[in-house]
Amino acid sequence: MNQQQLIELISLKLRVIRLEKEYSQQKMADVLGLSKKTLIQIEKARAKASWTAVVAVCALFRDSDVLQATVGGDPLEVLETIAHDGIDRRIDQSMGGKVWWRELETTGRFRLQQNVISQHFRILDGEHYRWYSSFDENEAWHRLEELSRK
Repeated sequence: MNQQQLIELISLKLRVIRLEKEYSQQKMADVLGLSKKTLIQIEKARAKASWTAVVAVCALFRDSDVLQATVGGDPLEVLETIAHDGIDRRIDQSMGGKVWWRELETTGRFRLQQNVISQHFRILDGEHYRWYSSFDENEAWHRLEELSRK
């Protein structure tokens, strides 16, 4: 998944996310910093959300079931991975990949997983902390090998 694909996905789901939260169009537009007219254009598929609006949706509606199902789990993880072209440091603790993740390999205390929806890769330690995220499969395997040597 890349920035443009995420923009398209969020643009398509924006109305459903709004309805899930029971927000009026005006309330949603205010929350996202958009005009009501722009929101309507996005909801009617006449325009796409801007990258800034997508970032706002992922941050402000992180707990949305619709959004999580759209991106395959934590929207901020997908957003960060795209925005930073991968993550290579220990950060937030996850739930371990019970729903959206396929286990690819376990080496020592680290495991490599792939998201079944967004298709991005991540490496978790035994306590479910994320150490790495990327859309590059070869880099993910390489980083797993490096981490397992520590």
